[in-house]
Amino acid sequence: MAETTRTPNARPDAERRVRQSTKIGRVIRTLELIQGRGRWNAAAIAKEIGCTERTTYRDLDALLLAGVPHYFDKATESYRVQPWFRFPAMNLSTDELLDQSTATVVAEAHGLELTGAKRATQKLAAATNDQNGELMELAGQLMSVLDLKLADHSRHQQMLRTVQWAMLQGKQLKGTYATPYKDKPVKLTLHPYRLCLAGQGWYLIARPHDGESPRTYRVPRFQTLQMLDRPASVPADFDLRSYFGNAWTVFRGATTYQIEIEFSKDAALLVTETNWHHSQQVKAQHKDGRIVLSFEIDGLDEIVWWVLGWSGRAKVLAPAELRERVVEQLQQALTLNSA
Repeated sequence: MAETTRTPNARPDAERRVRQSTKIGRVIRTLELIQGRGRWNAAAIAKEIGCTERTTYRDLDALLLAGVPHYFDKATESYRVQPWFRFPAMNLSTDELLDQSTATVVAEAHGLELTGAKRATQKLAAATNDQNGELMELAGQLMSVLDLKLADHSRHQQMLRTVQWAMLQGKQLKGTYATPYKDKPVKLTLHPYRLCLAGQGWYLIARPHDGESPRTYRVPRFQTLQMLDRPASVPADFDLRSYFGNAWTVFRGATTYQIEIEFSKDAALLVTETNWHHSQQVKAQHKDGRIVLSFEIDGLDEIVWWVLGWSGRAKVLAPAELRERVVEQLQQALTLNSA
């Protein structure tokens, strides 16, 4: 039987090629990070990619040797690519292009109508090869978003844009705001912190100029809004999740409640198909199909209306205060509709 001849360097060469491919992928990922607007120092890059800081420094040196001029910005404590440097856009995968098309379809939904997303996708499709361009065009034709039940922001696109630019440039905002708790619109000067889409609309988190703490403002309620040429003061450590805490959506109450709601068999599958809150848990499952969901919520004002939407199929087990408020609203509804 003939002996198989094996090249001594076959395995080392294969391993070397794998190591080189891994390094190339890691260096490209490092470039993507420092090319963006995030704050990426060596420790953050190493944690994101899954390597040591020493390896990250070697990859940064490799970028310099490849002609990518980057530097460490002491003001932001992060690496940046020189603003004058230009390099070809990286190839996007078909999955990334498909996700872009999906995001565009969502952005065009009634209530959002962010028309710039479609124009950006069209430009991207024009810049890619014919096959990918056809993929993006076909994806846009086959997907639709019907009714998100969002507040109508079609008349407030300019206000949204004003908020965005004010936050990006670190400027204050001035406007008039209609609130259901006041007879007349109030005049506000605000330090904008964040803009977020939650529940049924866009909300601005901002601190009144004469206040100490940020508040939540519903964007469609602004009647006028303009950016001022005055710097805004925004805490560097502000965290949106901490601000909202365990609010059901965006309005956080002062008291934390442990909520337990039992759902009938016909509602069990429907209610568990959606993650209604980050604290949601299935606490109990009964043999007859009933389930008990639990939540930890700050305040009851928002969740009471959600529970009412499940009337006839949901029973509040705890707390008693929530059960009483649900019963009160149901009694008012019976009175109103029995006349």
